[in-house]
Amino acid sequence: MRPFSIAATRLTPGSVPRRPVHSEGTQPRWYGPLSVCVDLAGAALPVAAAFVEVHEPHPLRLAAVAALLWPLIRVAGKRYTPSAWGDGGGLRAVVRDWLLLVGALATLRVLCGLHSVPAEAFTALVPALFLSAACHKVIHRHLLASRRDGRALRHVLVVGEGPVIDAVVGQLAQRTDHEYVIVGSCPVGEDDVLSGVPVYVRLPREEPGTPEQDAMTVLGAADELSADIVFVATSPHLSGERLRRLSWALHDRGCPIVVLPGIVEVARRRVRLTSASGLTLLHIAPPLRHGMPALLKEAVDRAGALLLILLLSPLLVLLALAVRLGSPGPAFYRQTRVGRHNKPFPMWKFRTMVVDADRLKSELEAANENDGHMFKMRRDPRVTPLGRVLRRYSLDELPQLFNVLLGHMSLVGPRPPVPEEVVRYNPVEMRRLHVKPGLTGLWQVSGRSDLSWQETVSLDLRYVDNWSPSMDMNVMARTVRAVLNGQGAY
Repeated sequence: MRPFSIAATRLTPGSVPRRPVHSEGTQPRWYGPLSVCVDLAGAALPVAAAFVEVHEPHPLRLAAVAALLWPLIRVAGKRYTPSAWGDGGGLRAVVRDWLLLVGALATLRVLCGLHSVPAEAFTALVPALFLSAACHKVIHRHLLASRRDGRALRHVLVVGEGPVIDAVVGQLAQRTDHEYVIVGSCPVGEDDVLSGVPVYVRLPREEPGTPEQDAMTVLGAADELSADIVFVATSPHLSGERLRRLSWALHDRGCPIVVLPGIVEVARRRVRLTSASGLTLLHIAPPLRHGMPALLKEAVDRAGALLLILLLSPLLVLLALAVRLGSPGPAFYRQTRVGRHNKPFPMWKFRTMVVDADRLKSELEAANENDGHMFKMRRDPRVTPLGRVLRRYSLDELPQLFNVLLGHMSLVGPRPPVPEEVVRYNPVEMRRLHVKPGLTGLWQVSGRSDLSWQETVSLDLRYVDNWSPSMDMNVMARTVRAVLNGQGAY
């Protein structure tokens, strides 16, 4: 959790000395020049070499066109902006831009009446794709590291009702990959701010007599705290004309404003802004659970599970023999889990505990180290020596590939719960059962058993509401590192 910049919990206007604006609020200046230089070199040099190789007339001119067109496409797509470098989904943007580059160059050749060239010439554009993607990844990782170290941050003043401010603070504190750090607040009304964020001054719950009063209060707080940006959380007492006039005053002073609609864990691709009769409309697309994307996921799950079973069959046999010979009992453990739409199914694992582990569980309830419905112990006495090794590297989960093949589970999804957990779920937690459980998921690649119950539910709901094929690919790629690391596996 990123600490707040000011330790006080109650401030009054003028009591805080002006804090100089530090350089941590801006990103390093070398991001832009590096990106442009990589794009120019990545397009110009391979294209020139390829056209020389195929004896294309005027190879340097053609390479210059490609070199200039590539950054121009990137500029048009706003790929050199701070928000683009902070976006972890940059690979998709690079691929889209690259396809535009190929199409644009092909169109230009036709319009100029040039003859077709061998395919090798256009393959010279491939380095531009990989170099730009690699450069974006380097910048993105450097930016995340800078934010974790307290640099490249923007100081935020939050305006809203007390409980809403607490919700905003809690949501931002869950992660450190964003650029915002809250330095103060201006609560609306007299509700307490329990999150510990400093209170500069309060706004009246009712609209003041003159619109300038809100503006003077918020601008005074922003100046005293050297805030770079103001977050305004809307409420019945801070919306409509009052919010409009406040935004005017902030913009006239050159202070950016962000309006928080109150929804959380909604992927940006699901959000679309439109307007009608002066109203700003925020459209939120439903999750991808039907149609072609869902059919594609089902096909990838079945085919992927079958392929992995065939490839890993020697390892599965060896592990089954090791478990069978390592301790008394069967090699496999069958347990009832709850799947999509609250439907139970038999889930298979390699046995990692003694045979009567289920009976002994009731005796260990007091030692549960999880703060939610799950039962987890770092030093569970029921786990066998071989079982500890299997759990550390998630090898005990491999038989679940057969559950994926049978359609009970997916390769990626929420953790499959046991029935005694589900009976204690509230309506929010029940939403985890709207999709198939997964062999791996955001829970496994984000810390596994080291996560709190609230963090586990939050990750699962993020997946349920924002699933996409690219998210599955990202989770599966991260699973390899998580398994080798073994963190949180016990």
